[in-house]
Amino acid sequence: SISSVSVVSQPIPVEFLSVLGVFLVFFMVTGDQVWGLSGAVVSYFSIFGGKEQGVMVSLETPVCEFDAAVPDFELADVDGVLWTPERLRGEKGLLVMFICNHCPYVKAIRERLVRDTAALKAMGLNSVAIMSNDSAQYEEDSPENMRKIAAQFKFPFPYLVDESQAVAKAFGAVCTPDFFGYNADLALQYRGRLDESRKQTAADGVRRELFEAMSQVVETGRGPAQQIPSMGCSIKWKGEAA
Repeated sequence: SISSVSVVSQPIPVEFLSVLGVFLVFFMVTGDQVWGLSGAVVSYFSIFGGKEQGVMVSLETPVCEFDAAVPDFELADVDGVLWTPERLRGEKGLLVMFICNHCPYVKAIRERLVRDTAALKAMGLNSVAIMSNDSAQYEEDSPENMRKIAAQFKFPFPYLVDESQAVAKAFGAVCTPDFFGYNADLALQYRGRLDESRKQTAADGVRRELFEAMSQVVETGRGPAQQIPSMGCSIKWKGEAA
């Protein structure tokens, strides 16, 4: 798993970034196990007039730890209602999603997230979104703005505030979005991505990877052996520079 990422202030040569891109996602397939190379990539924004405009750290989620139990928690949603895994779970399972408002990776998939979680709910599998960023660093992620986004996109799931960030740490969440798909016994079966989308929404017609995987969990109780990690903005931990 990823514990920390160091970002240097000097510009990185284009040639290095090109090579890094080749190795961003690497898989070794052994029997029925697929091991993803977890890691981090430093994405440099556009450079204008020779001046570096900014740095964003993007993280890739670790490999699914099959059958891990869901961590216990109690968090309030944007309306102050308290939720626990037991209260959230559906007859067929639970999808826990670490998201936020400001991250471009999340913005790129919000409509599809609503579509797929609504479809899964109809199949007996509930979902919940948790926002663990330090909103003092990012006003867009404040509880008030969470409430606005939930209403605007008509989230079919509770949107919870992880003010202490203890829940994100208990799950081992590293980025937004980060998905944890559990079966009816609340045993982990999926830790992959929603689809091919990155900072831009993938083309219509791409595989609905998360929906397909969780549909399989609904039917069989087991997630797919092959899972492509999710990628997104690093969770903004308290005490870290914005």
